[in-house]
Amino acid sequence: MPANNTLESTRFRAYGPRHLDTIARRYGLPPDLLDSMRSTSLVLPFRVNDYVLDNLIDWRNVPDDPIFQLTFPQPGMLTGEDERQLAVSTGSGRREVVTAIRGRLNPHPSAQASNVPVQGGEAVPGLQHKYRETVLYFPGQGQTCHTYCTYCFRWAQFVGDPGLRFAAADPSGLIAYLRVHPEVCDVLVTGGDPMVMSADRLRSHLTPLLALDTVRTIRIGTKSVAYWPHRFTTDSDAGEVARLFEDIVASGRHLAVMAHVSHPRELATGPARRALRRIRATGAAVYGQAPLIAHVNDDATVIGDLWRSEYGAGVVPYYLFVARDTGPHGYFKVPLAKALDIFQTAYRTLPGLARTVRGPVMSASPGKVVVDGVEETSGDRHFQLRMVQARDPALVGRPFRARYSATAAWLDELDVVSAVPRDLAAAFRSTASRP
Repeated sequence: MPANNTLESTRFRAYGPRHLDTIARRYGLPPDLLDSMRSTSLVLPFRVNDYVLDNLIDWRNVPDDPIFQLTFPQPGMLTGEDERQLAVSTGSGRREVVTAIRGRLNPHPSAQASNVPVQGGEAVPGLQHKYRETVLYFPGQGQTCHTYCTYCFRWAQFVGDPGLRFAAADPSGLIAYLRVHPEVCDVLVTGGDPMVMSADRLRSHLTPLLALDTVRTIRIGTKSVAYWPHRFTTDSDAGEVARLFEDIVASGRHLAVMAHVSHPRELATGPARRALRRIRATGAAVYGQAPLIAHVNDDATVIGDLWRSEYGAGVVPYYLFVARDTGPHGYFKVPLAKALDIFQTAYRTLPGLARTVRGPVMSASPGKVVVDGVEETSGDRHFQLRMVQARDPALVGRPFRARYSATAAWLDELDVVSAVPRDLAAAFRSTASRP
């Protein structure tokens, strides 16, 4: 267990790369590990706070502790050659090396940039519209997090490059777009983490949505329940956050807090449990989702415990994702065959009402693809796959097959068999590959 599990500081303090030496002295990190973390943090974002350091990480088990792996740069996230180039570069030369490495890490997986909608001949900043009914909204003031996850597929939001960042200064573009797209009934406010914003700022982004009858669901994607649960209980404007949630629910909308919870330990603290009670008391629903991540939660017992912890706290288990092919993907990826075995083994341990979870799911260019099982016929083995969401609504729910692979960890590593319907096969040939 974490060394200070009973500690409950309610003063938020964040630490970044320049604080690595301070953290090393405070918790006793070995010099070789510290050197590697410094190098990796030049390329990938790093941020952590006192709550995570003192309540979630078991420092006696570092570096193998799953929350330490989840929040701190690790040896192996960059290639040996990348680390060598960083070590010998300086000044503007180092900046060029960093830019080149980031470019090789697929900063916008699944063709995210192609999801930015165009209105009046111009791209609408801070929006993505991939699925007919749903628009993603990136409020500019919410494009950071209380702590960064090392696997995060949106790592490019946090590295200070405006060319890689999705952000909207205010909701005017969103509202104008939604007025001419009445098919959109679901808005996902995402980041970063919208819950880093003050209650007043969050209200300024959300309340304009209540003037649109077509918007029936508002979702907030957040890691704050795990990384800073005081946002909902003891922060100076926590009461205002609760009132905002109540106002949204009272308007007749479905308010869904999409809680990113990667490990059962994140829900084991008193502050996290109190935060969930406060959120649910407003009438908002809470859904739990996370990717399957090597070194963190790639174990059926851990995943089963996570889902039962969520269910016991009133959180609806929703998605178990496959880690996206971006950033340090080679470090975190789990082969689809193993992911399926973990999912099915953990799923069998759940009570019926907790079997709401879907997975393992790849959020790929054509849409969300779930691995349903493995089929064996006449000595051949195939993955049974299905589109649970798609750019083309006609593909939703469509099953198809791919040849079984023990090593494939992403859609573009699979051989989709030719027997699938022509339109579905075409979707994968044109959009499944990395850009």
